[in-house]
Amino acid sequence: MSFFVTADGGLTTAGYVGCVVLMVALVVIASVLSAQKSKGTGMDARKLAFCAMGMALAFVTSYVKVFELPYGGSVTLFSMLFIVLIANWYGAKTGILVGFAYGLLQFIQGPYVLSLFQVCCDYAFAALGVAGFFGKKKNGLLIGYIVAVLARGFFHTLGGYLYWMDYMPENFPQSLKALYPIIYNYSYLLAEGVLTVILISLPPVKKALQTVARTAHGAN
Repeated sequence: MSFFVTADGGLTTAGYVGCVVLMVALVVIASVLSAQKSKGTGMDARKLAFCAMGMALAFVTSYVKVFELPYGGSVTLFSMLFIVLIANWYGAKTGILVGFAYGLLQFIQGPYVLSLFQVCCDYAFAALGVAGFFGKKKNGLLIGYIVAVLARGFFHTLGGYLYWMDYMPENFPQSLKALYPIIYNYSYLLAEGVLTVILISLPPVKKALQTVARTAHGAN
């Protein structure tokens, strides 16, 4: 975290920028969703708080990496799960917006721009919001998480084919050359995905998440 925090505990320039961007992102999310309040779908204080906490936890845990690949991508401490949880609790629209704001934070702290579409593909965390489409189904969190990971991987893979094929290692089997972006991107996404699926399938964790979900909805 030294990129954001100085040795004496203060914020670096990047730290200040990150804080400002986080606040702006939260304001944008709140404004967009609150505009729908007349239709009964606005964002109340509880919902805003949970969205903020989910994004903050995703951001922090993204820095706890089990391993990191040389050209980007890593297995983190379940960082994708926190965006998926927001989508599961509040629906796809909220999940996509929170995922977009989270992707913006990730872009600000480590930007790399070739084109607008490349940025959209490489920072496609909004794709995690599709988990919200399965929120009301049986085992919706599990199914939604799997679909969300696959959706994020699709955009990363598409970006790989369009922009990053030249970075394929020379010793990569030529017979698998056409599959390189798929193998590269899904290697770390599925590794984290498998670990997360195991975690949320554990009875104590499942029970805890159900309790938090009731709190997120204001239920007793």
